[in-house]
Amino acid sequence: MTNTQLNAYAHLLVNYCVSLQPGERLFVNTTVLATPLLKEIKREVLKAGGHLEYSLGVEGMGEIMREHGNEEQFAYVPTLYREAIEHFEAYINIRAPFNLRQPPAADNLRAAQRDAMSPIVKTYFERTADRRLKRSLCVYPCPALAAEAEMSLEEYTAFVIQATKVDQPDPKAAWLEVRRRQQAVVDHLNSCTTFRYINDRSDITFTTNGRTWINSDGQTNMPSGEVYTSPEETSANGHIYFDYPAIRDGKTVQGVTLKVKDGEIYEWHADSGQEVLDETFDIPGTRRFGEAAVGTNYTIDRFSKNILFDEKIGGTVHMAIGQSYAQAGGKNESSVHWDMIADMKQGGRILADGKEIYRDGRFIAELWS
Repeated sequence: MTNTQLNAYAHLLVNYCVSLQPGERLFVNTTVLATPLLKEIKREVLKAGGHLEYSLGVEGMGEIMREHGNEEQFAYVPTLYREAIEHFEAYINIRAPFNLRQPPAADNLRAAQRDAMSPIVKTYFERTADRRLKRSLCVYPCPALAAEAEMSLEEYTAFVIQATKVDQPDPKAAWLEVRRRQQAVVDHLNSCTTFRYINDRSDITFTTNGRTWINSDGQTNMPSGEVYTSPEETSANGHIYFDYPAIRDGKTVQGVTLKVKDGEIYEWHADSGQEVLDETFDIPGTRRFGEAAVGTNYTIDRFSKNILFDEKIGGTVHMAIGQSYAQAGGKNESSVHWDMIADMKQGGRILADGKEIYRDGRFIAELWS
């Protein structure tokens, strides 16, 4: 990224995504690969009158931990991370991995870590729900992410710049326009309570009584471009096929079909990666949906194996198993929130209270202007 692009990206993250105010504390979690962006964030934080603390991952530390760490050490929650999640006002997680193909730790070590993190995850969802903790998840273009997306680093950088609107004369204004356009959709969705996703391999319904559809306009994820809610926990019925690959802990699952009755997922199949599904559905809370959403970012024009981007692809819907969103009224709790994506561009439809509001990957003209 050029210096101009880095400055625009940092300005967007600090002044729009987490809207840092004087005296507020921002914690940034990333790796040394994102140092150029972190420097610009420091500059913007100081201009905003805030305070920056950060954690920088170093290459090889994960391998050392897998080789020598025991259960007690995997269950340790880093002090600064805990303090930030529980007490800071803002948090930015910049994904800039060294390697996405490292082998996982042993099952017992991962379980120990998951159990230890469970209370922190709960606090994170509670504080981000009411924006006591303003957060943003984003990426810094790096070789591992580019390779995963099957792009050159130059291509991937351009992809990120376009998706985040950092290439626009005023990126904040561009995201405010996204907010305006999506608000018409959200207003209509919030006037309805029964929804149905249909395509040639899916037919699933759910209800949203007492729930809220949310306009995801770039303030919690960068990039964004989606509208989402948490369905009533016992309301989903039918089946849905996810034709995009679903990735969890570096493992890819292809061709997932889920069948659900009265909110409980009772049957699951995958064309490949069945063992990952089996393992995941043994974790408490994963057999109910925590999210239903529609991707609206049509500048994300390809699958990149990064859910931050992929779930926003215009012309798709996604549903997540596990943890729901308190800000949407969701009540399901789980240490897992796993998004799975279905294409809707070829004959896909969404019905709201029995009326068609979406066809072939787009909302009807009356809702999308």
